[in-house]
This record gives sequence, C-alpha cells and structure tokens, in this order.
Amino acid sequence: MHARIAERIALAAGLPPDAIVLEIGPGTGMLTRELLKKAKKVIAVEADRELFEKLKADFASEIADDRLELIHCDIRDYPLNTAIAGSYGYSVVANIPYYLTGEIFRMFLEADNQPSSMTLLVQKEVADRIIARNGKESVLSLSVKAYGTPKREFLVPRGAFKPAPNVDSAVLTMKNISRKNFSTKKEEELFFKLLHAGFAHKRKYVRKNLLDFAKTIGLRKLPLDSIPEKARAEDMQLSDWLVLSK
Repeated sequence: MHARIAERIALAAGLPPDAIVLEIGPGTGMLTRELLKKAKKVIAVEADRELFEKLKADFASEIADDRLELIHCDIRDYPLNTAIAGSYGYSVVANIPYYLTGEIFRMFLEADNQPSSMTLLVQKEVADRIIARNGKESVLSLSVKAYGTPKREFLVPRGAFKPAPNVDSAVLTMKNISRKNFSTKKEEELFFKLLHAGFAHKRKYVRKNLLDFAKTIGLRKLPLDSIPEKARAEDMQLSDWLVLSK
C-alpha cells in the first residue's frame, strides 16, 4: 500500500484525539503509523507470526509508551466482547483480506460491544454492493445498513499495491453504529431470519418466500400489504424489513 493511501484511510476514519482504534492485520505497519498520529491508542491484531515479530521491533517505543498494543491472533478468534470491553466507542480501521469482508462486518456489528465506527479497505465490487450502487439490495447491504449508514469514501486502484491484486479497491466507512433500529434482541434476531428467508429463493417473489417462512415458524400473518405482488427481495428497502421484524 502506498503511504498516501494509508494517510487517506486514517483521515477518512475521522478519529477524535481520544480514539481507541482496533486495527485488523497491520501487516508492515504503514497504516498503523498513520493511526498512531491521530488516535490515543491503537490495538493491532496480526495473525502472521513473522509480521508480528517485525512489528514488535519496529514499534518498540510506541508499545513501551502504551500507545500501541500488539496482539498475535486471528481476528476471528479475538475475544471482542471481553478484551476490548473497557473501550466502549472504539473504532475499527483495517485493510482486511477480501474473503473476510462479510465475516468482519457480522462479527463487529452483531457484537455486544459494537464499535462506534468502521473504516475498511474492501474490494470495489463489495463496496458497491454494500451501498447498493445499482439500486438493488442484498443480504449483505441490508445487514450492514441495519446498524448504520455505509459510505464509499474513495477508490484505490490495484496499482497502489505491490504485488497488485486483480481487482480495484475502495475505502468504505460506517459511522454512528448502533442498535437503534431494534427495540429488543428478539426483534434483531427476527430481522435477520426474515432477511435470509426473503432472499432464500431468488427466483420467487419475496411475498411467497416470506409466507413460506411464516408457516415454518407458526406465524399466521405477516404485514405484507405494502409489498408489491411481484417484488423481489432485492427491491425492498431497509424500512420494509424493519416493519416486518417489528
């Protein structure tokens, strides 16, 4: 990653001076350096042992000053709700492996201890799908939007990396993350069950999918009057799904 890209990612995160940042996969530490300029503390989780040891040597003074906490761990095994429990309102900033994008969003947005914001470098096509750039929603886009508003900040061409990947990237931010759309845990769980049921059979109209789902859980009626007869799940907005889950 070019140094200028790392600087722009840190700027896009909009971190306050007292920010606690969780960085996933710091790698060579280029983004870490930029985050340390803006945040009170950075907690960097690196899975690669060789990179971890190099980071430990390169950032020895920052670690000694307790401005950087370096952890050797796969982020999927990181005990999020306990390890960072005292850092309510922390921010996630990362250049993540593309194949982990959906899992990372799910892990943090559904956690008991949600971050207040996320700034991620993701595959351009994934960023476009999350913000529904083509006007069509997906399970991923609606799952993310249920907790906040995603925004594509800027594009990062494949040439900004060495070696260059086969795809272009984009920086996606999500600020003011919360559970304000859900009044109870049960409502939150039902939202996702309805969402997955609605998208289960893409060739069927969404009303048919939802009626089939309602029967399986013993629900006699769903408020489907506002949904057009021939609407697909991808045509429904977040507000439609929230009405159903309530």
